[in-house]
Amino acid sequence: MSVRWALPAVHRGVATRRAARTLTVMPPPPHRPSALAWQVFRGSEAIRRGLVTEHQLRGSAWLRLRHDVYADARLDRDHALACRGAVLRLPPSAVIAGPSAAFLHGIEHAATFTDDVHVLVPRSLRVGPQQGLRVHSIGPAASPSSTHRPAEHRTAAGQPAPATTGAGPAALRAVRATPPTGPAADAPNPVDLRTARTTLPTGSAAAGGGRTGRVIVHAAGSTGLTGGRVPLAGLGVAGAPPRTDPTAAAWETAVWLEPLRAVSIIDALLGQGLTSYDALAGIAARNADRPGGRRARWVFGLTDPGGQSPPESQLRVRLVLAGLPRPVTQHPVRLPTGLVLRPDLAWPRFRVAVEYDGHWHTGPEQLHLDRRRLNQLIGAGWLVLHVTSRRLHHDFPAVLREIRAALASRGWQR
Repeated sequence: MSVRWALPAVHRGVATRRAARTLTVMPPPPHRPSALAWQVFRGSEAIRRGLVTEHQLRGSAWLRLRHDVYADARLDRDHALACRGAVLRLPPSAVIAGPSAAFLHGIEHAATFTDDVHVLVPRSLRVGPQQGLRVHSIGPAASPSSTHRPAEHRTAAGQPAPATTGAGPAALRAVRATPPTGPAADAPNPVDLRTARTTLPTGSAAAGGGRTGRVIVHAAGSTGLTGGRVPLAGLGVAGAPPRTDPTAAAWETAVWLEPLRAVSIIDALLGQGLTSYDALAGIAARNADRPGGRRARWVFGLTDPGGQSPPESQLRVRLVLAGLPRPVTQHPVRLPTGLVLRPDLAWPRFRVAVEYDGHWHTGPEQLHLDRRRLNQLIGAGWLVLHVTSRRLHHDFPAVLREIRAALASRGWQR
């Protein structure tokens, strides 16, 4: 006689659910051929070689950067990735320029992943419109038949022809920053970049940076090139895209971007030692008669390597453009104890200082350090004002009145 033991129905249900949880099937890992791992490539060529299918390109393993350009989705989504994608649909002679080049040189706030990529192409070529691309031209005028349109497949054969540039001698440091208007606006009239007046130049070159639609005329012979493309088995390019050198990138940024943003980028280029006042003066002198030349010299006159962040640079420039005397960045204030404090902005003659409090100043430990620093500066006879991010962007007129009143109380007369 055999006995069959059976679990009650309730226990059978629990066991079934446990088994279902245990046997859950994990999705297969994304298909990612080693030839495409960590790369940026043309999708059509990868399909032609049988590395992926069109369906697989729509999967989570890949990020579509622009038409027919894909990247390994594990790559950082920053402006460098956008630049790598852009060059794959451009002629080999194109180079990354302006704020995009500044980012590639290490200025992280110069551009984001979603910002347009700025490129220079010879005027002998006309690049068709592409979303997310800002095209600037350089060199002699184009012929009507020389139009470049993105091909279905292009390898990175050939290197851009380098143009010569370099920092000018110290004697070229003095260049004009506030040109008059009219036909003789670019006549030589040297003014030191670091003490230049800050009146915004007038005219189309100053107001729009010489822009004509999406294609902007660039000064011929003003750019040096760094970087280079290395062919990646015909699929794409490896390494940093070719870009203009830091000094040329500063000139381009000054001409193409609005002044507050341009100054913050050039401040960082100066602060990191990637360019110098001598180099900026040299390129400004060489391009004095080019479209945007006056604007570039004016922007250079507003720069300061002591700017520690974009908001600090913007605050300094807005105060100067509002008519206040130019502050000193990171002025050393030595206390009786020997400790040296360096306020963000200072007017040493009047012993007035301004500290910018960004978002990172809100933590309890940082607040404690800021208050101790404030007490030390006040004890040394300084009048200290604090400007928060919110007030800089939403209450600047009141900030300006407070700083103007503080300077007046210490003897400043406009």
